[in-house]
Amino acid sequence: MGKYRLYYVYILECSDNTYYTGVTNNISLRLSQHQNGKSKDSYTYSRRPLELVYYAEFTDINIAIRKEKQIKKWSKKKKEALINDNYDLLPNLSKKNFKKDL
Repeated sequence: MGKYRLYYVYILECSDNTYYTGVTNNISLRLSQHQNGKSKDSYTYSRRPLELVYYAEFTDINIAIRKEKQIKKWSKKKKEALINDNYDLLPNLSKKNFKKDL
């Protein structure tokens, strides 16, 4: 069996209760970069500390990138269903709803 590289799609919970979704080939290094504030312009910089709440492994970077882009479009409730292993809820949770609740 040949060696293959793993890619990770991950979700971080930020200190402001928002989620950040990313993709990497080195999850421990990437988490350290987020926690240490490697990039001051990044979404997570001012939202530290961060907690890794979900990750999935892929052997194909193209599939990993597609999954990352898909998850980024999801509503917070749908991301939380994924994080909490409530896969049966995923089909019924819609994309982001930009309407304000009254």
